[in-house]
Amino acid sequence: MRVLSIAAAVLLSEFAAQVGAAQSMQPSDLGPGKMLVASRDLPDPNFAKTVVLLIQYDDEGVVGLILNRRSKVPISRVLEDMESAKNRSDPVYAGGPVGRTDVLALLRSRGKTEDAKRVVGDICLVSGKDLLQKTLASPAQTDIVHVYLGYSGWTMEQLENEVDLGAWYIFRGDSDAVFDPNPDSLWTRLIRETELRIASVGHR
Repeated sequence: MRVLSIAAAVLLSEFAAQVGAAQSMQPSDLGPGKMLVASRDLPDPNFAKTVVLLIQYDDEGVVGLILNRRSKVPISRVLEDMESAKNRSDPVYAGGPVGRTDVLALLRSRGKTEDAKRVVGDICLVSGKDLLQKTLASPAQTDIVHVYLGYSGWTMEQLENEVDLGAWYIFRGDSDAVFDPNPDSLWTRLIRETELRIASVGHR
């Protein structure tokens, strides 16, 4: 039993080290392509238990998309005037409380994507009706294109202050998380990783 306990402790330590390297609570680590994971104590109901991908971070402002608020409304209903969306039964996501009628999309693509803005790794931002229509018209599988209504917005100073107050954990952007097949449980899994890391550091 002791051998098993030691082995489990080693595995936990290695796992916590990996998580620790992947997350931060330092405002200096904010930037485009980073993911924000809401702390359990975050008081704003707009962002309670959310995971947000930052797609812009500069002097003009900070823009992000909430990754784990999948709706039950199909893309075809939201974009009913778009021919390429008429057969899309996959749901739209609520990207945030700002500009709720604005439509953006994230595309997973390793190749060069014309006019799409690469956010991090193989994740690209699709904005503008023409580009969105072209993207949805391609024979891409539904699990590599997510459409969002609305977005999340801050000033740089505002978000940095929230991080200083412990409202957010910062993770590196990760395609598997952005396009996770079970977004409803994404926050729970990431916050548990965070707490494992904190527990590990506290016992050193």
